[in-house]
Amino acid sequence: MRSVLIIKLRYIGDVLLATPTVRAIKAARPDVRVTMMINRGTEDVLSGNPDMDDIVVLDKGSLVAQWRLIAGLRRRRFDTVIDLTDGDRSAFLSWISGAPVRIGFNDEHRWRGRCYTQVIQPVPGMRHRIDRDLEVLKPINIQAGPKDLQLWLTPEEEGSADQLLDQLGVQRSQSIVMLQPGARYWFKAWPPERFAELADRLMSQYGYQVLIGGSDQDIDLAQQIQQMAKSRPIIMAGRTTIKQFAAIAKKSALFIGGDTGAMHIASAVGTPVVALFGPSSPREWGPHGGPVEVLYKDLDCRSCFHPTCTRGEQNCMRLITIDEVMMAAAGLMGRTRLATR
Repeated sequence: MRSVLIIKLRYIGDVLLATPTVRAIKAARPDVRVTMMINRGTEDVLSGNPDMDDIVVLDKGSLVAQWRLIAGLRRRRFDTVIDLTDGDRSAFLSWISGAPVRIGFNDEHRWRGRCYTQVIQPVPGMRHRIDRDLEVLKPINIQAGPKDLQLWLTPEEEGSADQLLDQLGVQRSQSIVMLQPGARYWFKAWPPERFAELADRLMSQYGYQVLIGGSDQDIDLAQQIQQMAKSRPIIMAGRTTIKQFAAIAKKSALFIGGDTGAMHIASAVGTPVVALFGPSSPREWGPHGGPVEVLYKDLDCRSCFHPTCTRGEQNCMRLITIDEVMMAAAGLMGRTRLATR
């Protein structure tokens, strides 16, 4: 194995969860050239990572652009492809690369299994995604290493985050709590009115400055929470790059949010995390990194399936109370203070 391509065509959190696998390969075989193929919009997660020799960013372009991508893959002459995506498109790209060794998943027993020379067989029971990804190392005789996520920040990126905090009017003398109310799917989101009350209680009881994070799509939600809250938390949604967000999370005393890429970013930089889980299981998707408290009701979502949830006020996210979140936050803050003594 001299040149390996790792494919992860998913979201920000998924790419971060793949970094322990990349690190294990590079640690065992520092002579191997490691290239990773990812979707556009997730590349900043990997920038500066010393385990990565090259990054291929996949765009949803024209047919001509797709053929250029395929031709470029074949010219690189990868001898090994590791597909961590478990998807049809990535399986096809694995096969068309021409690599003699192609390793991937096929849990759904679809046609894509024919694209691989080695299909990783599912392990009984639920496993964390990090552990699942690390299964691909067995066919190439590499041992799994540390499972902490890796996200690298340069001094310039941290300085850019400081400039943004100044623009937002954040006082450096006060501790920061980051709230992440947005979610890719509605059924994974905690109610906005609870985030508003949470912001007020964090301010009144602990004197924290509260920042509301999120993407461009979360600006309206952030404004809604700000208007409902008496403490007028600071809106950061839509203002940060991935690296700025990571640098601000690193400076924060606490992160509170649902199962999102932002949660994994905060955990990767060592920020204490209160993770609010609903239909997805923390046993599979929980944060790895700094101190964490997980709130999860462990409901069986198979009865109504996530997008068509019929539980109403009794759904898994609404069952998480503000008091529970405050207790988890207090517990983390106490543990953090003890650790710094």
